[in-house]
Amino acid sequence: MKKYVFPGSFDPITLGHQDIIERALPLCDSLIIAVGENSEKKYMFSLQKRVKFISKTFADEPKISIETYQGLTVDFCKEVEATALLRGLRNPADFEFEKSIAQINRRLSNIDTVFLLTSADHSYISSGIVREIMNHEGDYSSLVPNAVKR
Repeated sequence: MKKYVFPGSFDPITLGHQDIIERALPLCDSLIIAVGENSEKKYMFSLQKRVKFISKTFADEPKISIETYQGLTVDFCKEVEATALLRGLRNPADFEFEKSIAQINRRLSNIDTVFLLTSADHSYISSGIVREIMNHEGDYSSLVPNAVKR
């Protein structure tokens, strides 16, 4: 059984995340969206709110489950018996960063990382950009799933 874990803070989930998740579903039997919690990081949305956004977005998708975790992603992957990590790549900088993390994760756990390129329509979207637009009361509605829209 192919069980993928797509980790992230999802603060908030964006159309870019949604694109990667939807395109990964045919590649695996189940997909855990793993919402990370780092006590040293300041989030715009609470853990519960982030999980709620994701739950509403994928309410009709039986292959998806949503879990929260703290600590190393590879430890979480071992705990849930994941067969691979899923990561999206928007640009060459993402690739360089994610490649290093994937290599370390593989060394620590023998878990491979599956990379999907974000579609061109969503490659410029990041949670950080969405938060910045929200903070300045701009129109972010074309960047996030309906569940995130106020």
